[in-house]
Amino acid sequence: TGDPEAARMVEHTLEAMARGGLYDQLGGGFARYSVDGQWAVPHFEKMLYDNALLLSAYLHWWRLSGGALAERVARGTADFLVRELATVEGGFASALDADSDGREGACYIWTPDEIRDVLGDRDGTATAQLFQVFPRGNVEGGASTLRLPEDPPDWPAHHRAVARLLERRAQRPRPARDDKVVAAWNGLAISALAEAGVLLDDPRYSEAALSAGRLLVDVHLTDDGRLRRVSRDGVRGHPAGVLEDYACVAEGFLVLYAVTGDAEWFTRTEALLEQVLDRFADGAGGFYDTAADAERLVSRPRDPTDNATPSGQATTAAVMTSVFGLTGETRYREGAEALLRAVSAIAERVPRFAGKALSVVEALADGPRQVAVVGSEGDPSRRDLVAAAFRLRHPGIVIAQGDGMSSGVALLDARTPVAGKAAAYVCHDFVCDLPVTDPADLLAEQTSS
Repeated sequence: TGDPEAARMVEHTLEAMARGGLYDQLGGGFARYSVDGQWAVPHFEKMLYDNALLLSAYLHWWRLSGGALAERVARGTADFLVRELATVEGGFASALDADSDGREGACYIWTPDEIRDVLGDRDGTATAQLFQVFPRGNVEGGASTLRLPEDPPDWPAHHRAVARLLERRAQRPRPARDDKVVAAWNGLAISALAEAGVLLDDPRYSEAALSAGRLLVDVHLTDDGRLRRVSRDGVRGHPAGVLEDYACVAEGFLVLYAVTGDAEWFTRTEALLEQVLDRFADGAGGFYDTAADAERLVSRPRDPTDNATPSGQATTAAVMTSVFGLTGETRYREGAEALLRAVSAIAERVPRFAGKALSVVEALADGPRQVAVVGSEGDPSRRDLVAAAFRLRHPGIVIAQGDGMSSGVALLDARTPVAGKAAAYVCHDFVCDLPVTDPADLLAEQTSS
């Protein structure tokens, strides 16, 4: 909407979270929640789903603002996911515990003396003040969380201090890690990291997302196309996937398709969506959280509300909207609209429980906007146009890329390079503007529409 008050509220919240103790000022990533009103002291557990969703939020803030803080926190959170939660098999572990050595937060809190012991009296005193670490402390025992209310005056010196503190912290007892791989949460991480790889121009993030996608395909998907919810050490667990697993994994696969242009990810998305339509539909436009052939319960659950993670129903609506944008098949748009009508009362009364659904409403109201990029595989110009397409701010934008030949994705049909150059087509409901070959011209599109 361009509402400046909404933007102010978002920026205030994101900056407060990033500068407080909720964010790990040394190693990146967010703790689970704050226990005070100033974002100073967290419950120190770190969850995969929180960090995946917050990575997406800070990437979007950076897309809108170009601000240094947004980019720094996005990189720090992506680095945390890859460094701390990636498993040997290629997926992402569920969480790090809050405790280490029997004390909550022991790995993360500091006293002024501990900082001076690492950095020396002069640099240690200055760094302790910068991080708001004072003798009285703000947690039990006189230690403090690290906060960064203002940027340091000397970034290179700050980075050196952080590296030395991290080296010392690595000698402390580590929090235990919950190594089970949850399909839905890995889907969220795939979406965020694949996008981060493009926006932040760091292929490590995209490669981590691809590795997690391959693990889900190789381990969590069964031969009949069904999804299992968990695995550990590369071994598939017994619990069947629920609606949020199918929806979040499908959404992650869509982002992998947009980033790589590999139509296999789009094909797998369609297959997961067909599983949802066949086995989770309630016959009235909505969906149950469990499949028709799942374990029989007293009441078959169906929760349309967002909580710590987006609801399976809202995420299904998002996937339907994106697949409609890629295929033009109206049954997907109609399915998304039916789902959104079912949660409209919730959105009106308690919108904080319908954030994902409302974002899909915005995407549908905008078209959804579609971008088709065509060019030779490996052409840097094609890669640059895709990166520019990810910078566009339209809600729920749908991106497809290919070489201009048969791809099986309707959005790419009849789209061709221009005079041998990679080209981008911006479309609404498959009616496209003239193609552009310069990323700057593609970015200029959002200011003229």
